[in-house]
Amino acid sequence: MTTIEHPWEGLVSGGIDARRVDSAGRWDFFWWVSERGEPALILRLAAGAEEIMPLPKMRSLDLRYRDIPGTRALVIVLREPEQRELFATLCHDVVKAGEAASTARDALVRSIRRTLRWHHLLRGGRSARLSIEEQRGLVGELHFLSHLCDLLGPRAAIEAWKGPEGSAKDFEIGRCLVEVKARRGAARPHVQISSEDQLADVDGARLFLRVCDVDVASGPSGMTLTDHVLRVGARFLEGDLAALEMWEAAIEAAGFDADDDYSDRGWIVGRTQDFEVEGDFPRIPAPLPSGVGSVRYTIALDSCQPFAVETGLLDTVIRGD
Repeated sequence: MTTIEHPWEGLVSGGIDARRVDSAGRWDFFWWVSERGEPALILRLAAGAEEIMPLPKMRSLDLRYRDIPGTRALVIVLREPEQRELFATLCHDVVKAGEAASTARDALVRSIRRTLRWHHLLRGGRSARLSIEEQRGLVGELHFLSHLCDLLGPRAAIEAWKGPEGSAKDFEIGRCLVEVKARRGAARPHVQISSEDQLADVDGARLFLRVCDVDVASGPSGMTLTDHVLRVGARFLEGDLAALEMWEAAIEAAGFDADDDYSDRGWIVGRTQDFEVEGDFPRIPAPLPSGVGSVRYTIALDSCQPFAVETGLLDTVIRGD
């Protein structure tokens, strides 16, 4: 196994350029650099290997599968470049765990579990507090989750919240899929799409994009992130125990920790807009060309207006009326 301190040094971003972690290793781990210049670790899967899904959604790390020449791979990407040295240590530990596996599938399982273990360990520090944009996004999803509780009841609502599990779409309600985007009301009328899968069609399903304005409250008005979590969480105290357990697992997976102090900022949810994603909706179409992945892009809301739906239509589709 390489012992160099900067294993990504000299690699070309986004291409097929990769450096094997251990030339004598049993499994195919590689150092790689994403299209955005982010350091990454790749585990090459055998052709036709079963992928473990869903992958966990983690802060600071992007864990996903992508096409590589000839097969697929598990890719762990660091989103925060300043953590590169710590990420290198994490990767070496993940490789060590994977190399102890007796089968390729076991190597995949061990790699995911070890990454999760690091994630939980790192979350124990005060730096685990959600960033401002992560708070904004979570408030937006909680606002829609609360609305689903009104429409479907707490159990069905929490079962539909898939974002914390790392699914491509934030909410899956039968054949209705909803991606929620929170934005600053006064910002440019754009929203950021985090992957090529978020607005990808799914056979037999209707896909909607809900955009809501989530702004920092001025003065003492507004509710903190903790307030929002407590208010939505109260909905599950009234339901069955399974729904409460699912809520607790989901809010933890979303990165919220009740021990973190969010009292310095209040949030107000304003206008919401719904769009149906179909046909020529502005998006990067899937599937992407072979070798291309981890796509992030922005779309202009002005260009989405032809796909805006009337107030209440999304509720009608969700209820199956």
